Amino acid sequence: MTGGEGVAAVILAAGGGSRFEPGPDARHKLLVPWRGRPLVWWAVSNAVDAGLGPTWVISGAADLADVLPAGAAVLHNPRWAEGQATSLQVAVAAARDAGFRAIVVGLGDQPLVPVRAWRAVARCSAAIAVATYDGHRRNPVRLSSAVWDSLPRAGDRGARALMVDRPELVEEVPCEGEPADIDTREDLLTWS
Repeated sequence: MTGGEGVAAVILAAGGGSRFEPGPDARHKLLVPWRGRPLVWWAVSNAVDAGLGPTWVISGAADLADVLPAGAAVLHNPRWAEGQATSLQVAVAAARDAGFRAIVVGLGDQPLVPVRAWRAVARCSAAIAVATYDGHRRNPVRLSSAVWDSLPRAGDRGARALMVDRPELVEEVPCEGEPADIDTREDLLTWS
C-alpha cells in the first residue's frame, strides 16, 4: 500500500445526477462516455491507482458494477435518495467492519482529481484532511475513525457539516490538479 496503511479509498457515486439533462439514451450521468470511458471510471481509476487500500464505490441510483476498473468494489446504498450522508455512512460501516483507521473520500463525477491528490491527503494525520486547489477546499477528504461518529447520518452535506462545526480538526493539503464536478451536459463538454 502506498501512503496510507490502514486507509480505504471511497468514491461516492450513489446520487441520481438530477442536474444532468438526460440525453437520447437516458443514461445516468456517471455512465455517459467521457474521453472514451464511462465518466465514473476516471475518478475510480485514479483512486485505485493511488494504492491506498481497497477502493469502494458507493452506488445507488445507477448500477455501476460493469463499468468500473479492476480493483474497485461496489457497496450499494439502498438509502441513496435520502442524501450523501447515507452513502458516507455505508463507507464508514464498511471501514469499521474491516478495521480501517481512516477513509479518503472523493466523488464519482470528479474525473480529473489526480492520483497524487489522493496520496497526499491519505498521508496527512489530521482528524480531517481536505485537498485544496488554488486555496479552495475540494475532494478528496480524509476522515479518521476519530470523527466517524460525528458525521451526519442524513441529508446532503456529508463531511462539510463537520468541517464547518469543528474547524480545529481540519488540515488543508495543497494539491495540484483539477477538481471540477461534471454536473451538467455543459460541464461534460467543457472538460472533454
